[in-house]
Amino acid sequence: MAGGIQLMLLTGFQLACDGNPVSLPMSAQRLVAFLGLQERPVQRNYVGGALWLDSPDDRAAASLRSALWRARQPGLCLIEAETGGLRLSREVTVDIKEATRFAHRVGDPTVPWNDADPQLETLSGDLLPDWYEDWVLVERERFHQIRLHALETICLRLTQQARFAEAIEAGMASVRAEPLRESANRCLIKAHLAEGNRIEARRHYERFRQLLNKELNESPSSDLEVLIHGDENQHFERAENIVVDALLGNGRASRQRVRFNHAVNAPAET
Repeated sequence: MAGGIQLMLLTGFQLACDGNPVSLPMSAQRLVAFLGLQERPVQRNYVGGALWLDSPDDRAAASLRSALWRARQPGLCLIEAETGGLRLSREVTVDIKEATRFAHRVGDPTVPWNDADPQLETLSGDLLPDWYEDWVLVERERFHQIRLHALETICLRLTQQARFAEAIEAGMASVRAEPLRESANRCLIKAHLAEGNRIEARRHYERFRQLLNKELNESPSSDLEVLIHGDENQHFERAENIVVDALLGNGRASRQRVRFNHAVNAPAET
């Protein structure tokens, strides 16, 4: 782990200084986490109102003063007070901010992306998953969407580079985060198809179709169906061409083509 002060909010609250864990009371954790999500200093009354939503203004202000006192650590500056309000110390690095910047770089086609390491671990978790306050829920959903789009983009880019194992890993991470999201499932299916694993693609499609029907009584879009069945048609077409090419010159090509089409298109016996 890098030196300095690190605030980790993905998968849970953790605070460390030079790799050593720092323990804070819950009220101080809430304050540090809230400030860690802000991009600029925020007024004290805004912080108090957000963190102690159901308290009167004077009680919220008192709770904020108590949390500020509890956040003090010997030799450690976590919170800076400015004329514009409160902010997390500039010495503190916040994992969700770094992950968000990485996700935006991945999604911007004009920004060069160092794809040697897709950094999937950077996008491995949601914000404070065991916290349920309103201000957390809003930020969690915002990052969740950013994370999903980045994972799908990584999956597609790695697929284009024929790095199929990593592409499938990114696609599975996206599906795991949101199993009913069709765009995530589509990216994973495309990776399987590009690698030549048509049966694996079909198997995943069937799992997604059944889950969608069970949970929402819905079906996959026609585009996804075309992706699966269109690939099957292309597979049969390539197989037909191989048979025909092998028979050219012996006078039986047209007859065998008809037989092949009949075998492929005939309904399955029950």
